[in-house]
Amino acid sequence: MTTDSTNNNPLICDPIEGVCGISENNQTVTITTRKSEKPVKVIYFTDPICSSCWGIEPQLRKLKLEYGDDIEIDYRMGGLLPDWSYNSGGISQPSDVAHHWDEVSLHYEMPIDGDVWLEDPLDSSYPPSIAFKAAQIQNKEKAVLLMREMREMLFLNKKNIAKWEHIATAAERVGLNVEQLKNDFEGRGKILFEEDLKLAKENGVRGFPSIFFINDSGNKEMIYGTKPYTFYETAVLKMFPNARKNEYSKNWEFLFEKYPSLTAKEFAELSGLKKMESEKILDDLFLKGKLQKLTTKNGSLWTVKATEE
Repeated sequence: MTTDSTNNNPLICDPIEGVCGISENNQTVTITTRKSEKPVKVIYFTDPICSSCWGIEPQLRKLKLEYGDDIEIDYRMGGLLPDWSYNSGGISQPSDVAHHWDEVSLHYEMPIDGDVWLEDPLDSSYPPSIAFKAAQIQNKEKAVLLMREMREMLFLNKKNIAKWEHIATAAERVGLNVEQLKNDFEGRGKILFEEDLKLAKENGVRGFPSIFFINDSGNKEMIYGTKPYTFYETAVLKMFPNARKNEYSKNWEFLFEKYPSLTAKEFAELSGLKKMESEKILDDLFLKGKLQKLTTKNGSLWTVKATEE
């Protein structure tokens, strides 16, 4: 793992900086945006296979709960892995990513099984990125659910989400029209993806996550890489000092109603408990038959138990 400027390998994720891509903090922010319906527009450059972006899920989920009334998140795809036509930083083929992902998983305390790169490696992150843009045409909320579903498939279930069969399964699970998605995936979705790549390039985005906070006056704050929750909260308050923090219930029923799947790190962030305590509570709920549990070599995911129809 390297952070020097000679690294141009997008798949090397530096957990210290919290970035997948090229660590570069002196970026010129030129983003302009339409007026948001909410006081703070959050433009989030990400990628479906970005492990650092998976690492930021606990913080983003909490931000939505506490400041969702005042922020509007605009998800943009950054194009992390076009193909394998490069060789740098010790990663020149898919199998090189496997061990790296296992290391990153431990750092973020989020379950990531790097064995997908040994068993069914992705040749590009473009297909799931285009699928996300295609999903946004149908429904922006369901597009976010699709992104989550695809990431769970990839990081925990070792599914190659560059394959249409897995994208279609994920889309069906979140209630998208799969036929329409396929049409938009082959058509307008590609155009929207190209627009995102152009916007990322214009703003010097070379690593993920890159998050821009913008208010109605055009003031901007940028957070580069995965950071503790207070960084994002501070950015919101800097852009909109009158932002009101929503108090929400910390009990497990409410949290799983909002987010039907949670890792121990996410539950800890949302409940305010320690990760070890969170794990114990979640395991207890699993043993009582309240939750389902998916266990991987690097952590678990708990989900609401499906009700029988």
